[in-house]
Amino acid sequence: MTHFRIREAARLIGVSDDTVRRWANQGLLEAALDDAGVRVITGRSLAERAKELARDDADDEAPVLRSARNRFTGIVTNVEVSGLVAVVELQCGPNRVVSLMTAEACEELGLEIGSQATAVVKATQVIVETARKE
Repeated sequence: MTHFRIREAARLIGVSDDTVRRWANQGLLEAALDDAGVRVITGRSLAERAKELARDDADDEAPVLRSARNRFTGIVTNVEVSGLVAVVELQCGPNRVVSLMTAEACEELGLEIGSQATAVVKATQVIVETARKE
């Protein structure tokens, strides 16, 4: 079974170390001691908590339904408009999302540094990476 140290678990789901400790104390995350006696969180309980958090953020009252399930809500960290094109960067927890759009769309959405936005991603190919196990 996969285990993560408190700091790693916090980084993976975009919360503070203290939040992970509190959730473990409340029984929202399954904690154990590793061979070195360090408190760790099980990967399975962390994955379940991440899914619960994603459901809490879902907008069930949205006026539209969409087929895309990959939504990243965050804060706009950069906007570069050049002619007809705009490059918009979002920081969504630990994830950086970059979107290319028309300058007109950027203006209509009112995107500016510091504003909240959600990137909705629908892709036919998604590449998944993992660390090599030795």
